[in-house]
Amino acid sequence: MNFFTKFDVDHLRIENGSLYLEKKQDQLIREVPVALVYNGISHTVMMCTPNNLEDFALGFSLAENILSNKSELFGLEIVESCNGIEVQMEISSRQFMALKEKRRSMAGRTGCGICGVEQLEQVQQSCKNVVRSDRLQEVNPLILNHCLTQLENAQQLAKQTGASHAAAFFSPDGKLLAIREDVGRHVALDKLLGWYAKAGSPLGFVFVTSRASFEMVQKCLACGIEMLCAISATTELAVTIAQQHHFTLLAFTRHHKTTIYSGEHRLHW
Repeated sequence: MNFFTKFDVDHLRIENGSLYLEKKQDQLIREVPVALVYNGISHTVMMCTPNNLEDFALGFSLAENILSNKSELFGLEIVESCNGIEVQMEISSRQFMALKEKRRSMAGRTGCGICGVEQLEQVQQSCKNVVRSDRLQEVNPLILNHCLTQLENAQQLAKQTGASHAAAFFSPDGKLLAIREDVGRHVALDKLLGWYAKAGSPLGFVFVTSRASFEMVQKCLACGIEMLCAISATTELAVTIAQQHHFTLLAFTRHHKTTIYSGEHRLHW
């Protein structure tokens, strides 16, 4: 399946104060509707780049507490149609019954991660029942410069299209173990969390090319990951949740600098 499309288009380009008209072939990233279907019932539709959809479906299911572990996913099939893609999953009867009881409208959510939540209290409650592993050994922040270089070099879709976000997983000593890309930053993280579950939950931390939102902290906590590093900013709610759960949260991570907002006990020099 192609993840980007070659597209002939006339460009108006401004460079050094001058206006140019040029015709060129762009490589534009694909963005298609992907429906997640559980036991025959469509639960949500997300706009995604159509790669690593098995990882996305598993990661989303775990991060949203639809599944408590990967063994509750019995089968998965990707079905393409002219209107988009369905990821059809068979899950345990117990988890499906729980899903039906708490189903909420999430189709087309814009990245806030809480569309369909009926009461404000549910936002905080969704973080309460996380399982913290406390397995992450201490990380030397000096390795983050090397991690950022690896992350930049590994973003193939971003190099081809300039339009994708990435979420990567690094070992505590800074080795890149996996990277997932998508037009959506939360979807990229879901894909990585799916890989993480299938890989047996290795030691390490997540590095994202976007800001660190409340939902990203929540998703990492739900899957037992205890450190998130972001290139861009974070939010007040993300910091609050991170501090409440002793989660290590870093933002504004660029070459030779970062800002530690929570969980400094996992960092050593």
